[in-house]
Amino acid sequence: MSEPDLPILVDSHCHLDFPDFDGERAELVARAHAAGVTRMVTICTRLRHEPLVRAIAEAHSGVFYAAGTHPMHVAEEPMATVEELVALSRHPRFVGIGETGLDYHYTADSAAVQAESLRIHIEAARRTGLPLIVHSRDADQDMARILAEEYRAGAFTGVMHCYTSGAELARAALDLGLFLSMSGIAAFPRSTEIREIFATAPRDRILVETDAPYLAPPPHRGKRNEPAYVAHTAKVGAEALAMTPQAFAELTTRNFERLFSKAAA
Repeated sequence: MSEPDLPILVDSHCHLDFPDFDGERAELVARAHAAGVTRMVTICTRLRHEPLVRAIAEAHSGVFYAAGTHPMHVAEEPMATVEELVALSRHPRFVGIGETGLDYHYTADSAAVQAESLRIHIEAARRTGLPLIVHSRDADQDMARILAEEYRAGAFTGVMHCYTSGAELARAALDLGLFLSMSGIAAFPRSTEIREIFATAPRDRILVETDAPYLAPPPHRGKRNEPAYVAHTAKVGAEALAMTPQAFAELTTRNFERLFSKAAA
């Protein structure tokens, strides 16, 4: 259990199935709880790995999961179907659709199939009422366009996870009612613009995450990230929003429970 004076936090996005954590998942979850991180959402990025991700969520207190096909993998994986995602969503610990999205940094050659996959995931989010978990890198214009087109076709909820894109895409996503999630990148000293985006966003639309094992915040930058370290990002987030760490933790936890309502019970 966490220390009584620690802010209670949620890691809204991590990857506990990755081999970086083999052999120590129970200890990892225990360290998170000790740091005040009482809940975490572990994200499946290839649907063929969903049974493993589900098993991790079933085995550990406070762990929930989501599943989808990551845009960087979509060209090499079978295309997800709406029906497949809807069926998976019936599990009591399944709380979100994705991650999905667009990534043109390394995989721009698969842009068309990424867009097709994103639209499939959006339809699954619509049908289930679960939040869409969106990855976007170097694709701001196409992402804003697709989100707007799809929202006009039918409302859905979701989060722009690990938000590091520009202010224009942030405004477009926020205008559709989506959330922005702060990762360890926001805690890097040179990430002033990212912190400013969060500081000016509606406070009821901000989450915090690790994206572990990636993107560890200072003082662990360059090392393997883990859910316990969300506390370091939250401290910087609190400073950016001129809040106390306790108030920031309460804010992001309330926001998480509103968006990821299946994990709120």
